[in-house]
Amino acid sequence: MSAPALLRSSNGIQQISIESKLMSEQRQLFITGEINANSAIEFFKEVIYLNSEDGIKPISVFINSPGGEIDNGLLVYDAIIGSRAPIHMFCIGCAYSMGAVLFAAGKERYMLPHSKLMLHEPLLGERIGGNASSIKSISDSLLETKSMMNKLLAFHTGKTEKEIDKLTSYDHYFTAKEAVEMGLADGIKDFSAIMEGCV
Repeated sequence: MSAPALLRSSNGIQQISIESKLMSEQRQLFITGEINANSAIEFFKEVIYLNSEDGIKPISVFINSPGGEIDNGLLVYDAIIGSRAPIHMFCIGCAYSMGAVLFAAGKERYMLPHSKLMLHEPLLGERIGGNASSIKSISDSLLETKSMMNKLLAFHTGKTEKEIDKLTSYDHYFTAKEAVEMGLADGIKDFSAIMEGCV
């Protein structure tokens, strides 16, 4: 849990979380750690709230995530793409796997100089078991997911699906400079430049 911030109002001083203060006053959200059901629905609610407050002013999303569950990641993706207020993404450490897809989906996408992205094929989240028909069904579903993710990345990078398929055939890491060259990011900003654009 992060340290509390102090909120001064006509009712005196009260403590609120730093995340709440940044969200309400600066329209800044965070995607950190593994993407799962809890983090995805929390992000979804925050985007709804900020859109209800102002559907035009941009929302800044800072991501530092190793990735996570694809289905829950797609809920976050849909919120980013569907937000009326443009969402600007900032990679502040790493955005791996599903995290890289979410980062690439931003209206504007910037990376700190030493941050990294990583892409790879969808992975099975649990051990395979069952009969031959069940295993084939799992395999077919995984291939469909791979194709869908490749289409999303091709759309956001301007690359072909064939190029994306090659990039995701193994764990492919990108420095900030490489991410810009690949069309995964729009630019590199240092901490002070990010702060200037968020206040």
